[in-house]
Amino acid sequence: MIKTVVETNVFISSFFGGNPRKIIDLWKTGETTLCLSRPTVNEYIEVLQRFGVQRERELGELLELFARGTHSIFTAKTPELYLVEEDPDDNKFIECAVALKAGFVISGDKALLGVRDYMGIMVVTPKEFLGIFIKLQETIGRSQAKRWQDEEKKVQADINKGKLKVAKGVDDFLKDIDKK
Repeated sequence: MIKTVVETNVFISSFFGGNPRKIIDLWKTGETTLCLSRPTVNEYIEVLQRFGVQRERELGELLELFARGTHSIFTAKTPELYLVEEDPDDNKFIECAVALKAGFVISGDKALLGVRDYMGIMVVTPKEFLGIFIKLQETIGRSQAKRWQDEEKKVQADINKGKLKVAKGVDDFLKDIDKK
């Protein structure tokens, strides 16, 4: 499974279609795993509220989708990094990717895209990711599938050891993150 962090611009743009929607569709169908942290979820909520998603029910549905953990993983702890000089607030996306060993940060933000690669994590546009994804699907072999399975086992082991926290629901997710 390809683990991705989706930057807020891409996440919000997915509501309007195009390549960002294709990125979210890959997550919803289980072809990718969405990596989340408290700072990334908070930014999604803040921006959605600015765009008029004010009703508690709508935000609750979004949080419930994340908290169910369907094709997504959460981290309570992230390293503190200083890579995006032009917009330090965007470091949260790379921090999440590092914590959850994601392969990609998908972004439309020029400052974040300026990083391009950090510790093997590629920072790419939605179009670039879709191109990479298609090529991977065309050329994937058993060894690659096995490597992804092994990586997922490592994440599960980290969860079992308490290094990563898995929320049981929205309330647990928010409480667990606040404790850290």
